Amino acid sequence: MSRPDHDVLIAGGGLSAGLIALALRRARPELRVAIVEAGERFGGNHTWSSFETDLDSRGAALAAPLIAHRWPVHLLRFPAFAREIRLGYQSATSERLHAVLMEALPPEGRLLGCPAIAVEPGRVRLADQRVVTARAVLDARGQRDSPALRLGFQKFVGLEVELARPHGLAGPIIMDATVAQHDGYRFVYTLPFSPTRVLIEDTYYADGPALDRAGLEARVSAYAAAQGWEVTRVVRDEQGVLPIAIGGDIGRHLGAFPRGVPPVGLAAGLFHPVTGYSFPDAVRLALHIARLPDLSGAAIDRAVRAYAIEAWEGRKFYRLLNKMLFHAAEPGQRWRVLQHFNRLDAPLVGRFYAGGTTFADKVRILSGKPPVPISRAVAALVKA
Repeated sequence: MSRPDHDVLIAGGGLSAGLIALALRRARPELRVAIVEAGERFGGNHTWSSFETDLDSRGAALAAPLIAHRWPVHLLRFPAFAREIRLGYQSATSERLHAVLMEALPPEGRLLGCPAIAVEPGRVRLADQRVVTARAVLDARGQRDSPALRLGFQKFVGLEVELARPHGLAGPIIMDATVAQHDGYRFVYTLPFSPTRVLIEDTYYADGPALDRAGLEARVSAYAAAQGWEVTRVVRDEQGVLPIAIGGDIGRHLGAFPRGVPPVGLAAGLFHPVTGYSFPDAVRLALHIARLPDLSGAAIDRAVRAYAIEAWEGRKFYRLLNKMLFHAAEPGQRWRVLQHFNRLDAPLVGRFYAGGTTFADKVRILSGKPPVPISRAVAALVKA
């Protein structure tokens, strides 16, 4: 048989694909790694955020070239309180991801503008009918519908804007839930990139994925005006619909992907069940793959499926909280569940976002006056 074109070929050039390629290039520079991406740039048009405590030292080192902004504190605003938390926050950008991959991958490993129409063990067929071969093929083409998973949605439209005068923010506003509630739990998320530039996202924890882009853009503009911010120009915009995990059968979900082609990233259910954040999981999976002794397609496939199942099964508590949020709280009252949690101490909040909630943390989270009626909470917990 002829030698394959690449050792590892990743279909889809988003966050998870990029991090896997970077981790492999660092750990095994002799490998021929390539990414097939339908667009003309890697990463699309996204901002990926995380808390500094989400990653260990190895993860932080891998992620560092992608981080464009860091803040030592972040803020929360709810009807009952506002607080500043000294828990570092950071944002990676698709611009950084593209630049880093263009430098890390050789020309033959950067297959941009090449939609993949068939992804199979050992080969990917492109829209122009070319066939690219590899010892291992990974599927990183993003989230797709799955009848095996029960999901809610975190959806948003964001505008990055330039202001006439400084905004005065000490750090990001992770949740401002003092706004009028619509379509489930609504909050506004604000990242200050410079004294006069901010990304403002109107965000919803909703039952359905439909996105009223024009309506949400109008609410972003209204929010900026309510803060006393005069917008001089819109630098860019972004939108997204992220999964929020409520339940389901991860094994059946993964079984829908052909054996020998591991799904990675959101396709593998690798995201924080409550927040929808995917950056820490993408970093951890990339490091896990780079440490594998056998990088054949079959070996990576077995390892990734086992990793995804273990991660999903270890997050039952977070899905329980989502049942409370989506099934026990009336849509217009969902903010009470998040307000209850965000009163807790900063280390506990940090462990929660990192996916490292302890037994004692769980007791603390569930203690006190319930933010939803007891009868509805019980019904939500037993709902199939």
